Amino acid sequence: MVEVVMPIVEWFRVVFIEQLDGWVLLGFLAQACFTMRFVVQWIASERAKRSVVPVAFWFFSLFGGGLLFIYAIQRQDPVFIAGQGMGLVIYIRNLWLIANERRAAMADAE
Repeated sequence: MVEVVMPIVEWFRVVFIEQLDGWVLLGFLAQACFTMRFVVQWIASERAKRSVVPVAFWFFSLFGGGLLFIYAIQRQDPVFIAGQGMGLVIYIRNLWLIANERRAAMADAE
């Protein structure tokens, strides 16, 4: 049993303790921000009793995705860089569309 458990314990030590540095902490912070978007969306949907995507979802997406993009660049991970980079374009575009919609609504109200 020890022969099975010890390599796993060693792997966790190397991955979560030896590699722990400021970049890993940034990565965890970024992932937490990115995860918050789902929490915000879920709470908003539960309150409305329908599927809702609040503006905060897009801001958490942009902030968390931006930090994850920086983290991915530092780690030189091309898959992660491409994935987060494409996401950032989508998040910015959605915020742009929301801002345009609000400006148009304000203009109509005047």
